[in-house]
Amino acid sequence: MSSHLKAYRAAILHSLADPAVVGVEQSYEYFEDGLLLVEDGHIARVGHAAELLPTLKDVEVVEYRDALITPGFIDTHIHYPQTGMIASYGEQLLDWLNTYTFPTERQFADKAHAGDVAGIFLKELLRNGTTTALVFGSVHKQSVDAFFEAAQALNLRMIAGKVLMDRNAPDYLTDTPESGYADSKELIERWHGKGRLHYAVTPRFAPTSTPEQLALAGKLFNEYPDLYMHTHLSENRKEIEWVKALFPERQGYLDVYDHHRLIGARSVFAHGVHLCDEECRRLAETGSAVAFCPTSNLFLGSGLFDLNKLEAHGVRVGLGTDVGAGTSFSQLQSLNEAYKVMQLQGKKLDPFKSLYLATLGGANALYLDDKIGNFASGKDADFVVLDYNATPLISYRMQQAKTLAEKLFALTMLGDDRAVKETYAAGQSVHRRD
Repeated sequence: MSSHLKAYRAAILHSLADPAVVGVEQSYEYFEDGLLLVEDGHIARVGHAAELLPTLKDVEVVEYRDALITPGFIDTHIHYPQTGMIASYGEQLLDWLNTYTFPTERQFADKAHAGDVAGIFLKELLRNGTTTALVFGSVHKQSVDAFFEAAQALNLRMIAGKVLMDRNAPDYLTDTPESGYADSKELIERWHGKGRLHYAVTPRFAPTSTPEQLALAGKLFNEYPDLYMHTHLSENRKEIEWVKALFPERQGYLDVYDHHRLIGARSVFAHGVHLCDEECRRLAETGSAVAFCPTSNLFLGSGLFDLNKLEAHGVRVGLGTDVGAGTSFSQLQSLNEAYKVMQLQGKKLDPFKSLYLATLGGANALYLDDKIGNFASGKDADFVVLDYNATPLISYRMQQAKTLAEKLFALTMLGDDRAVKETYAAGQSVHRRD
């Protein structure tokens, strides 16, 4: 065996497909005493320890007791410049942007500041078991340089982009259609496809871009292969009314992006709380995705995301924390809130569906399911070790659990960063809990 082969032993769980499509029992694979083989940063094999251990010679085996190994979590919508303003009190979306967000993002004109925050941000993601994220920068191109430099140093698979915003924002945070296009193009040439990094064309949301800027953003999105487009959609009812007033010639919020060629594969729209059936159909037929951001939508009072409605139309859905409007970097906490969002609508969120949303579902939404999301051979070895004894309460609850579903559900209800024992990216440990 190769000297680069390493094995990790624990209970192992990963998604195989969407439970909504194949049914819960066919949607996952579980090894109560499992072995994950990693070679040169990729998954070599996964299976029962009793079957795989006899085939190994001179291979280091790292064993985790009372632990569960899952694929690394995937965050499909988050703002790294808002790290310092997380948990800011008492506003709904539009007032919140003006009161907290814009003044905070002003500081990212200073690349040294951006680099400091990028380091804190990535440390928080990894501490919470998130190994891939779709990330907003600020309007300043140096904020994206700082972020990618920090992500590259850790060999993370990350997607980010410079915010495009040429109106309805403070002068100190606006660009122009031409400068936004030129700066984004420069960043794409420098970072897109470098190592495990990807670029996203990032208009903040329709109200802060003129039609001229959106047109150039659409031009850019279609100029390069495999680019992402990342923006907001139908988060708040007042926001939707504002879009109608700014774009009276368009048929709706989504049509603004559609008209400017910003919709399609690798387009990710955050929130989508108030979508009509026609918009859901259009998202599905173009292969676009929506990021479900439950902690943010509850915190800002935006509304309840209708996961079942989007699924019925075949829309790709990932899970997002939306920090800083979100209240935690933890995808476990996001799933806690997602369960409550569904309950408030008289609907259910099965724990294996939760696992799917946080892992393979996010990979599918990002068109990265050939690289991350589960433990299929050849995929990136991004994984997280969850501790069944992370807190006294979790430990006690696990002693009462009779099924895997019970254990998984309890982790999503009670877990947070303390439940993450260790996080690996491309086979390397990038976080170990003290």
